[in-house]
Amino acid sequence: MLKKFYQPPSFHHRTFAAACGGNYENKGLVIGAYDGCNPGELRFTQAAKFYDEQESAGMLSHLLKGSHVVKLGNAQVFSNLRGDYYSVAVAGLGMEGVGIIEEEDIDQCKENIRIAAASGALALQETGINKIYIEMFTNSEAAAEGATLATWRYQDLKSTTPVHPNTILELFQSSDVDGWQRGTVKAECQNWARRLEESPGNLLTPKLFAQACIERLCPCGIQVEVHDRVWIESKNMFALLNLASGSCEEPLLLEVNYCGANPSDKPISLIGKGVTFDTGAVCLKQVKGMSKYRGDMSGAAVICAAIKSVAQLALPINIRAFIPLMENMMGGSTTRPGDVLVALNKKTVRLTNTGNEGRVLLVDPLFYSQVNQPCLIVTVASLTEQVNRGLGQGATAAFTTSDDVWRELKAAGMETGDRFWRLPFWNYYTRQVTEVPGVDVCNVGRNNEGETCLAAAFLLQFTPPGVDFLHMDIAGTGFLSDGILVPYLKKGLMSGRPTRSLVQFIYQIACPHTKGDDC
Repeated sequence: MLKKFYQPPSFHHRTFAAACGGNYENKGLVIGAYDGCNPGELRFTQAAKFYDEQESAGMLSHLLKGSHVVKLGNAQVFSNLRGDYYSVAVAGLGMEGVGIIEEEDIDQCKENIRIAAASGALALQETGINKIYIEMFTNSEAAAEGATLATWRYQDLKSTTPVHPNTILELFQSSDVDGWQRGTVKAECQNWARRLEESPGNLLTPKLFAQACIERLCPCGIQVEVHDRVWIESKNMFALLNLASGSCEEPLLLEVNYCGANPSDKPISLIGKGVTFDTGAVCLKQVKGMSKYRGDMSGAAVICAAIKSVAQLALPINIRAFIPLMENMMGGSTTRPGDVLVALNKKTVRLTNTGNEGRVLLVDPLFYSQVNQPCLIVTVASLTEQVNRGLGQGATAAFTTSDDVWRELKAAGMETGDRFWRLPFWNYYTRQVTEVPGVDVCNVGRNNEGETCLAAAFLLQFTPPGVDFLHMDIAGTGFLSDGILVPYLKKGLMSGRPTRSLVQFIYQIACPHTKGDDC
């Protein structure tokens, strides 16, 4: 079963042996510096000025004179300065005064803060510092997010005591404790999603995924119900049962309920793809890279982590989540290309490609979600490799039937730095999955062009009428991070995206008149 989790850079390390000792313990400090107006110049933040003048007696600014500029994404570490900190990391913040860049769909100020907090915390963590104080950089929530995400390590499967102890992060010289705590909650929940995604398939079967959710969510006041095969059969969810028939692991349907508003208020329904390992079944995937499909339950992980964050933040909203859990394996009774399944809404579905099981897996929970009369239905799933080729890790593909929903989602991505790009629900794609001989719908189109849009059009056929619908395809952003475009997510580790953006989106719906923190 899953164990405890957590924690990990260009850095320049410089040492200055102070004449006087300090109460160092094993503490470090991260402070910031902006690019100056002239080449080679730096401009300290207020916290950095305070430390330089009040604690280091000017030593820090003296040491930085003549050094190369600390650029955004880099940090310089100084040890044995005067004061209470054994090491101090000066992190680059880029140009001062940047803000929202509409053409980039991002709040660049907050993103720079995440990057700076991450680079400074990583630089200190790399030197063995395990208690790190971080200045707020004008926005403590963003600073907490960057540092918490960057210092996370996956060490669950080490046979000995982890070489790297958990890093303790604290806020330095700021009264905005609430913002720091919000950022910490969001980032820690994203780290939990990453932990689930990193877990190997044999240690995170459908049953173990459900158990992990019970252990994490129930203490937060969230109701978790695990429905077994008998219940699934009683609800006529035969698409889920047939898709799971190739595995010895029993399929489950996880129902997660959070009630933060009046019980009579209509909830948001969240539906996440929970394929705990995907081989492609008969349409077998290539051996090279197949291990990453241990994370094919990233949609389910993101939704569970987001609900945990919503509960910890006590947002006034109701959420009902349905998460189908299964393995897509090769077996004697597995589904075959050409098999026809009957969905809960009585539509017939031809399974032309067993590797495209994700979209079929969602159809029964999607239609069933209408029992709660939701105001909005959201699906989060890693469905198509084409979205990775089209958008890479720059943005999550989003489809929605509502312009209002899109505006809120776009704003959420801009706020968190985890962006979205809207793609169309055009009839052009709908016709390709519905105008097929002999059945109502096919899980591939008449050609393979626009596969991401075809998958979304397929899901639209099973959406309850009259309800706003939002679909996120996270196959590009929800797997392994490249560590380049989002430097606070370490290369080679699962990303947990877009957990924070989903939380921010729900927050904006729950508290529509609340203005976010400025940078």
